[in-house]
Amino acid sequence: MLTDSRAARPAPAAAAAPAAARDPFFDRARLLATVLVVCGHFWEPLARMPGHRVLHAAYLLVYAFHMPVFVFLSGWFSRSFAARPEQLDRLLGGVLAPYLLWTTLLGWYSARLAGAPFAPDLITPVWVTWFLLSLFLWRLSAPLWHRLRAPLATAVAVSLLAGALPLTPQLSIGRTLQLLPFFVAGLVLDRRRVLALRGHRWLRAAALPVFGAAALLAYWLVLRLDAAWFYRSAGAAGLHAGLPRWLVLSAAVNLAGAVLGACFLALVPVRARWYDGLGATGTAAFLLHPFAQLALVRAGGYRTAFLGSAAGQAVLTAAACALALLLSTRPVARLLRPLLAPRLRLLLRARQPSPAPAPAPAPTMIPGNCRPPGPDDGRRGGRNTGG
Repeated sequence: MLTDSRAARPAPAAAAAPAAARDPFFDRARLLATVLVVCGHFWEPLARMPGHRVLHAAYLLVYAFHMPVFVFLSGWFSRSFAARPEQLDRLLGGVLAPYLLWTTLLGWYSARLAGAPFAPDLITPVWVTWFLLSLFLWRLSAPLWHRLRAPLATAVAVSLLAGALPLTPQLSIGRTLQLLPFFVAGLVLDRRRVLALRGHRWLRAAALPVFGAAALLAYWLVLRLDAAWFYRSAGAAGLHAGLPRWLVLSAAVNLAGAVLGACFLALVPVRARWYDGLGATGTAAFLLHPFAQLALVRAGGYRTAFLGSAAGQAVLTAAACALALLLSTRPVARLLRPLLAPRLRLLLRARQPSPAPAPAPAPTMIPGNCRPPGPDDGRRGGRNTGG
């Protein structure tokens, strides 16, 4: 989703045709998912404190589906990725290079606020930068999933088998494997069925009751289930659960993410809205908001009586939404472009121009298997071999 390829996968005969116009619906969905990401991160310190059960339930509800939606949309925007040289260049400059830059910046900033020495560790993502590294790995694998007979079933199997592995934070391997089915779903599901989710009448009517029931379930789960199950970063050992229990709960969490994600997409406005266009530049909001949240934590803002009140939490939510929208504007994206999509011309080889097609043969009125009789034709058995 960050510096994405075009959504539509071109047919072989049309591979050289111009890319289809970008569908604003999916940018709209991505922007709303980004707003939920920012809200969830600003809620997190309060959700972990006792006495905020309602906010904690909202936190669990958002975490059940907002990253599955984000990852699904990343798969949708990767449908045309075929590892062509120009696509690899964009992947390196738009995903891997920002990962290296922002992992360093966010790691340094976190260490500075904590008064601790900074030790760069580029293979261990810092907070939100895990998504960039996972996206890099997912997108590299996109051509392989197109080759499989049952890509989605295979991805689900990989996700569930990951629970038996000793997953570590390095390379974001836990989230990369466990959220893989959502990326593959966006990559390979039938295009017409995905597009049918936009404003689907019956699904839209069912969405609000489904979210209401999910909110009640989340309120019940606050005292019974650790939020770490919704992060999808740890295996059975990391969550201190037996493998059978991990398999059941992980499958349930992913199923909830799929159902709520489909309802969320059905609720995304189909018609144009004032915030259209912000979704295409939402990378800055995703990567910059942790700096503001960490500063608020460091300043002790979460220990104030105001943020402990319902009114304070409503103001915090409104401020998080406003911050997400502000950081998604084009001026911010243009200002930070060197850090969001750095140019790597000095590191990458110049691409060779594609060879020109061979010239078509000159038109002729003579069929290819016929020619005028030559002077020697009569000497070879007296037969005219021209046809």
